[in-house]
Amino acid sequence: MTERTEILTAGPAEGLAGLLGVDLPDLATAGLPALWHWIYLLDRPRQADLGPDGHPVRGVVPVPPGPGLRRMWASGRVRTLAPLVVGSDATRTSVVARTQEKVGRSGAMTFVTVRHTVAQGAVVVVEEDQHIVYRQPPEKVAAAAADDTPAEVPVVAGEWPIEVTPTLLARYSALTYNGHRIHYDRDFARDVEGYPGLLVHGPLQAVAMAEAARRLLGGAVVPLDFAYRLVAPLFDHQGMIVVARGEGDAIVTVVRDRWGRHTAEGRLTLLPHPA
Repeated sequence: MTERTEILTAGPAEGLAGLLGVDLPDLATAGLPALWHWIYLLDRPRQADLGPDGHPVRGVVPVPPGPGLRRMWASGRVRTLAPLVVGSDATRTSVVARTQEKVGRSGAMTFVTVRHTVAQGAVVVVEEDQHIVYRQPPEKVAAAAADDTPAEVPVVAGEWPIEVTPTLLARYSALTYNGHRIHYDRDFARDVEGYPGLLVHGPLQAVAMAEAARRLLGGAVVPLDFAYRLVAPLFDHQGMIVVARGEGDAIVTVVRDRWGRHTAEGRLTLLPHPA
């Protein structure tokens, strides 16, 4: 278990708002929008604790279960129970809640669930489960090839296109203190990982979906529950288009590429206010 406490300042939120081109609520009263706690209370590992891919190999939660494994953020669920306000200190507690070994088509995989809670004062304001997958790299890296893709799907009313550039990915990596080279080092992504481009962060896609839902709601609303999953990799040259729509008592969110392929999906529901 790890615990980290710091005073929340406006700077990171202003940075993320500028990155996404969205408006900020009153951070001292309405608090941070859903999932924006990801740019606060960060692990800041030593340079000596990073592996060759730029990801920490020790001193963080979770610690990779073995050397040389590839790490993927698969899915998660966040419950924002009360406003997480700027100007006060907050404490994040992190613990590995579950580890499970499985064998898939790509070989052995380790599924790790990390549970985070964020509290201000004596009140828990965020509860979160993150599901991380570790797997062995392929024995032989395939050469990156051009996509064989159908015609592009036009952006329609209600969709939010976000221009994905190396600069945007590098800035988001900086905001989250994420050194993973697949997001900003094109040579490494292509020649070592075998990817056709820079990988768009899973958390960035989740935040964009939560922001699309916030826009549909007309502003930040708590308490809420947001579950999301990453369903396919998204690379910088493939575009990023976000949509949120009402479906019964929930808001369903999707990230797609410019050809209509879904890469992330989410579902947001409002929770009853405590009595």
